[in-house]
Amino acid sequence: MVAFRPIASGAVTARLADIAAQAGVSEATVSRVLNGKPGVSATTRESVLAALDLLGYERPVRLRQRSAGLVGLITPELDNPIFPAFAQIIGQALTRQGYTPVLATQTPGGSTEDELVEMLVERGVAGIIFVSGLHADCTADMERYARLQGQGVPFVLINGFTEKVNAPFVSPDDRGAMRLAVTHLAALGHRRIGLAVGQKRFVPVRRKIEGFVTSMSDVLGMAEDEALGLVQHSLFTLEGGQAAASALIADGCTAVVCASDMMALGAIRAARQQGLSVPDDVSVVGFDDSPLIAFTDPPLTTIRQPVTAMGQAAVNALLEEVGGTPAPHSEFVFLPELVVRGSTAAGPTGQNAQNAPLPAQSAAPKPDGRKTTRTAHDPTCG
Repeated sequence: MVAFRPIASGAVTARLADIAAQAGVSEATVSRVLNGKPGVSATTRESVLAALDLLGYERPVRLRQRSAGLVGLITPELDNPIFPAFAQIIGQALTRQGYTPVLATQTPGGSTEDELVEMLVERGVAGIIFVSGLHADCTADMERYARLQGQGVPFVLINGFTEKVNAPFVSPDDRGAMRLAVTHLAALGHRRIGLAVGQKRFVPVRRKIEGFVTSMSDVLGMAEDEALGLVQHSLFTLEGGQAAASALIADGCTAVVCASDMMALGAIRAARQQGLSVPDDVSVVGFDDSPLIAFTDPPLTTIRQPVTAMGQAAVNALLEEVGGTPAPHSEFVFLPELVVRGSTAAGPTGQNAQNAPLPAQSAAPKPDGRKTTRTAHDPTCG
């Protein structure tokens, strides 16, 4: 336990040094955090507390018992395992900072996003984090967020960007994700690659389509109209993926890229219902890398959404604003990672196609999870 009473000063100094080295800060900063002194940013404070936990030290009582307040977390559902994953990461990050997360989930026929916001505001939350909310829907009224700002409630929005809302956004690079998938499948010899996505009114869907069409052109030399003809819209569910993939396979696609892991599981079912094997006859790529996806049959090749980095960034941005630092109207964009497992293999055209030269292409993003910040005009919902 890190103690701050008159005991052997050498032991305390050694422990402070350990924590400082782990967190990458000075011993003085560690002391300020553990004694609750001002002058430490939310990000630095969290790094120190994380180092404390990692090294196995007990937190001082004041840090274990203090609650800085409630923070709301609104998700559209919990059936898709990516949303519980976000909730866990965000909840843990908030708890380390002394906040109590309040999870509010929409259900069919239940509370709407607006009703959940009203409930959270009535409970006096310090701020709200939205995951894949109405901000991602180009047809939704964005005035709801202006009203929330008028009430003095800070918020951060994950997945989806709009210039109509003056708040920080956190997103994966959907366009870059499609380039990773298309490049991987093309290298395996696939030439007719389909895309199964949700409804076009959603920002992440539009970005994935843009990335897919551009990548099919850059990597395979396919015309835009032809690539758009290989896009099928459906629901972000297993059944939706099955329906979209059935149409794409019937259209001659030997590989299907899906906008979620749940859709990808539906695509595998669609292939099997047509008597085809995954990956021998049809390759399937998912998106998210949800928990347990590595244990499907076959293990799913997917694009890993950087959930940990995104959730942490959302918490940092929110708490900076809660602490009085105005958040810029910007988008923190995190690079995804291709995770190759057992649902992709060489295309049915065989080794000759796999070795055939591909058209010149621009470099794919490095899958290292680094973030970029966008503040320029993004006409996604234009």
